[in-house]
Amino acid sequence: MKAAWYSQNGEAQDVMQVGELPTPTPQAGEVLVRMAASGVNPSDVKSRRARPLTDALVVPHSDGAGVIEAVGAGVSASRVGQRVWLWNGQWQRPMGTCAEYIALSESQAVALPDGTDFAAGACMGIPGLTAMQAVILAERLAGDLRGKTVLVTGASSAVGHYITQMVTLAGGRAIGTVGSQAKAEHARAAGLQEAIFYKTESVPERVKALTQGRGAEVILDMDFSTTSRWAAEGALAAHGQVVCYGSNAPDVSLPFRPWLFQSIGVKFFLVYDLTPADRQLAVARLSDMLARNLLQHSMSARFSLDQIAQAHRTVEAGQTVGNVVVDL
Repeated sequence: MKAAWYSQNGEAQDVMQVGELPTPTPQAGEVLVRMAASGVNPSDVKSRRARPLTDALVVPHSDGAGVIEAVGAGVSASRVGQRVWLWNGQWQRPMGTCAEYIALSESQAVALPDGTDFAAGACMGIPGLTAMQAVILAERLAGDLRGKTVLVTGASSAVGHYITQMVTLAGGRAIGTVGSQAKAEHARAAGLQEAIFYKTESVPERVKALTQGRGAEVILDMDFSTTSRWAAEGALAAHGQVVCYGSNAPDVSLPFRPWLFQSIGVKFFLVYDLTPADRQLAVARLSDMLARNLLQHSMSARFSLDQIAQAHRTVEAGQTVGNVVVDL
């Protein structure tokens, strides 16, 4: 099979290779998927640059979509020919989705509705499930989002774009931070009611102005290193909740007294490591949204397998609005 891989850390143009690798055989409990599209996420490029290799080579990317071509022992033959999207394709294993084929547990291959194209399916594993889990946890901690103001940090990002739609579908009032007018327009098209330009205005002051001084009831957060301060400065209401899935800095100093005296709660999660119950719920709710065609999908750039280095550089540049996909 044709595949892309790297055997050492480094810049994409220096270490990414494209060539032939053996086609995997599905083992017991596995399916073999003929890939149609592979999603490229920031975690994929960070891993290529800095995560130490424990195997001779790594076929990157955790997200993808395609068609089941064969099944291993114990898997129903009725799954052959099924369109699917994948999650955790390259999590804690070397063989990811950036290849013509991948073999993985059948539970990681989720039915993809006929009305959802493969490129969109390749965005469900990390962006889609992260957004879904963030909203599920917000509802669990803060209750029904209907009528509540939810601050979405990075509202135009791949995850934020889905979160904004999901909050809106849940009846919440989505407000969010963006870095440019173009990104604001992108987020508004997904349901964002108010865009906050974090580079040129005070986020806490703007949130307070939009909420009659109360602050948002919930913050769904991609950068705790910044939000920890914003929450303490009034962006979050007393007894509000922060659901966080990322941080631009590994070490965060928390202003404890404001958090304590406002009784603020925080829940962190890693989309690769959800509990089985949470994974099942998030997959089911996301699948229902796809089946009912409720979500907008945004592709900023699409590349061929031979352009894998360019695809990685595009993600690293961080200038595109939408997801980056490799067509296979």
